[in-house]
Amino acid sequence: MTTTPGSGRHPAADAELQIAHLRAADETQATAVVRCIRGPVRLGARFHRLRDAPAPIDLELTRILFYGRPVDALDPAHTALVTLRGAGTTLLGPDHSTVGRHTLQGTNPPP
Repeated sequence: MTTTPGSGRHPAADAELQIAHLRAADETQATAVVRCIRGPVRLGARFHRLRDAPAPIDLELTRILFYGRPVDALDPAHTALVTLRGAGTTLLGPDHSTVGRHTLQGTNPPP
């Protein structure tokens, strides 16, 4: 298992999403339009790093809608509406962005 340099606790990112538009967010859930940067990103992916965030996150990808239809994975360069659940959803809003769009980095579930 490869770990992220300096962290020692999370595997290296094989799933990466860039948030293009945050539709809704509360304390436990967020819905956003995202672009897949690295992947494919599969349902159940866990995101532990939000680039340039002031605090850690722990979000699980629970839904992917691609052109309005549910899918199990999102390939690189594609855009979809996703639902994320867990800790850190409130950090996804524009008030916490220091350099534009947020990028989530994490790992896919085992096949």
